[in-house]
Amino acid sequence: MHRPYRVSALVFFSVMLSLSLSETATFNGSTICGRSRAADGGVLIQNFVADMEALSGLVGSKGWGDHAVGQTSPSPVYGLAQCFDHLSHMDCLLCFAECRTRLPRCLPSTSARFFLDGCFLRYDNYSFYEEFEDKVNDKSICGETEMVGGEKLGELWTNLVNVTALATTTAVQNGGFAMVEKKGESGNSLYGMAQCWKSLDIKGCRECLTNAGKDIKGCFPRTEARVLNAGCYMRYSTEKLPEAVQDNQDDKHGTPKVGVIVAVVTSVTIITLLSICGACVGYRRIAKKRKELKRLGKLSSVVIHSSLNFKYETLEKATNYFDASRKLGQGGSGSVYKGTLSDGTVVAVKRLFFNTTQWVEEFFNEVNLISGVEHRNLVKLLGCSIEGPESLLIYEYVPNKSLDHMLFDKGKSQFLSWQQRLDIIVGIAEGLAYLHSGVKTRIIHRDIKSSNILLDENLNPKIADFGLVRGFSADKTHLSTGIAGTLGYMAPEYLVRGQLTDKADVYSFGVLILEITCGRKNTVYAQETGSILSTVWKNYRSNNLTESVDPRLNGNFPEKRARDVLQIGLLCTQALVSLRPSMYEVVNMLTSEDTTIPAPKQPPFLNASVLDPDTPTLSSHSLNSSSQATSWERTVDAREPRQK
Repeated sequence: MHRPYRVSALVFFSVMLSLSLSETATFNGSTICGRSRAADGGVLIQNFVADMEALSGLVGSKGWGDHAVGQTSPSPVYGLAQCFDHLSHMDCLLCFAECRTRLPRCLPSTSARFFLDGCFLRYDNYSFYEEFEDKVNDKSICGETEMVGGEKLGELWTNLVNVTALATTTAVQNGGFAMVEKKGESGNSLYGMAQCWKSLDIKGCRECLTNAGKDIKGCFPRTEARVLNAGCYMRYSTEKLPEAVQDNQDDKHGTPKVGVIVAVVTSVTIITLLSICGACVGYRRIAKKRKELKRLGKLSSVVIHSSLNFKYETLEKATNYFDASRKLGQGGSGSVYKGTLSDGTVVAVKRLFFNTTQWVEEFFNEVNLISGVEHRNLVKLLGCSIEGPESLLIYEYVPNKSLDHMLFDKGKSQFLSWQQRLDIIVGIAEGLAYLHSGVKTRIIHRDIKSSNILLDENLNPKIADFGLVRGFSADKTHLSTGIAGTLGYMAPEYLVRGQLTDKADVYSFGVLILEITCGRKNTVYAQETGSILSTVWKNYRSNNLTESVDPRLNGNFPEKRARDVLQIGLLCTQALVSLRPSMYEVVNMLTSEDTTIPAPKQPPFLNASVLDPDTPTLSSHSLNSSSQATSWERTVDAREPRQK
């Protein structure tokens, strides 16, 4: 298993440039890392960087390309990148930018591939360009929701057979791409898409899609499925698939968006390369340390000789050997399984990806900082295991999945009332306030978002996933550290300069307040009115804040309370650190109806120019693309050296 590099936080600087990848590539993605390690990680990374640079130019000019570097070196890199044919040029650039920043998670593996709904990126140590099949790594991903209805199922199965056959035939005849629809007699439609890599010939494309068509049928009767093969991609859905979106050459301020995106991708590339170089140095240092620890015969006496230690075999048995049916979810740091201990205690077992540079630091960081922390709104760490082939963390089991699932999953059976939402907001605030001021060493979570908030049987929130936490002593004004987290929730001073304080969590919490209250995810930045932050700010400026409240509540909420909560969210998301309240102050504002809620002095963070303390307060309509690009370039160039 692989513990990924935390480079993904650099993905999409364009998010903060008010641009977005359209729905053509919203799939969270699938990364497949090879098991072999490079004998010389330094050579591999040098070749990887050079190859990615070449592919970047090819994708920018024609939407795909293959390129090889260091064929005679001990660690050659053969690369292939391709955008799907239905993507606009703008979306292609953005999709490739995300691939570029996710794929380095697999280093120093000699091979890796990454799939999105809009593009594909792979590297390996041999020429794989004509491969259409990989029996080890080819896989299917089936959706969670099942189709229902007797006759309807039969009709949809017929549609699926026709969709896979039609998509295969059409793609082979159409240069490797097809998007099709089959409608049954009773009106039940099924949509399909197929894409071959352009390095394949017609025969290879046909073989790959034929195999994919067979595999994808195994997902029936799920409403959604994808097959990710060595030479192609296939998908079906009961919902209409997104079609191509034409590029808008100019935004409303007259700035060419494609040009801006090219500059953004370049910035992402430069910073990613710096991160990779740093990771290479870190890898050698950690590898040396791990050899020393192995020679001593233990990883940490603190863990092994404490009540935190669990035997690996015990947890294997508790999870039925990590049976797929026990899997609760998967994130960037590992997979989580439901387990039952011998005494009947139900637990959540996190199976870590750990074979890269940050494993030692993050694993012990999580254990040492969180093991002694107890609060009703924090998921409790019960123990860990470091004796087996992979590291495991054991948490209390929380039955109601995540807040993200409760708020945004269309298939959920329960809807959150206003009071339930408010209780969840208050509970998260109290948990964060405890981390920031209720323990000896202040703890910064760094990844507060809806998917990291779990709900117990009474819908009480519990903050989870502490893999990125940092301790923050009282004598420091901030920490200078590498960027890690989730874009859309990351504070500007941290995202741009790597300056971390507890106010970074305050910013993330502010975004979360707006999501919970509005019933929308903070993922759309394409237009000024698209972002949830800009929408709420606009309604605040027009003295119409309650228009932002989730319409599904049908007006069943106290208007003054709702305005106060949204205003607190705006206070927390102001760009300047000094203007944001502390979590202690946030709790007071949320729990005391007599407390006066201050007016926000800035719009929420939409633009890097407001990072400058000498910059006057800006209104949302003054944030244009030109000033954004300049501010980003200036700020990135002026970043401070980051230290652990």
